[in-house]
Amino acid sequence: MTRTARELLETATGELAPDPRSNPLVPLIARGEADRAVLAALALEQSWVIPADRRAFLHLAGRAGPEPAAYFTALAEGEATAAEHLRTFTAACGVNEAQADTYVPLPGCQSYPAYVAWLALNANPSDVVLALAANFSAWGGCCAAIAEGLRTRYGFTDEACAFFDFFAEPSPDLDRMATEAIRTALEEGRLNQNRAHRYARLLQAYEAMFWTALV
Repeated sequence: MTRTARELLETATGELAPDPRSNPLVPLIARGEADRAVLAALALEQSWVIPADRRAFLHLAGRAGPEPAAYFTALAEGEATAAEHLRTFTAACGVNEAQADTYVPLPGCQSYPAYVAWLALNANPSDVVLALAANFSAWGGCCAAIAEGLRTRYGFTDEACAFFDFFAEPSPDLDRMATEAIRTALEEGRLNQNRAHRYARLLQAYEAMFWTALV
């Protein structure tokens, strides 16, 4: 069953890969054509996304069986680490505390964490594992391109790019935990593949809205 779970995850990731044209912002950053005010907005939007996703993952961990719970707990821990790196990126963008306190987030950017919260409350955790794992592959690629652009086009330091480096770096442990959670769900008949794919497609759509809203 381990191989079946692995193949299922790889197939879902391939089938749900987003259209590159759905992300207008990352290519601009990669070419150095995005205004620095847009970079600041990206940092501020993420300052809302990261804590929201962390709480959603912890809620999913509390609802899930042992294998999915381990995966969601690891995701939540990762969000806590990312939050530390995000503060450095935000400061590098020239955002001060007063600006952060008065910033009004964009609905298009916050649709993604709102849907993750919906999944945390309503979805079968095993289905969410498959949906999130498929979605994270695209997110990691975006972060890698942003980190490269920030360094080469904007002169950001490694420390300032650490937020994006963190998500760009593959995580064998997370991959293993996701595969194990899916394997167990398959064995116990708790995985609804159609529903998981539906969740993943909506996650991809909301992520596309995030990038489009910032342009």
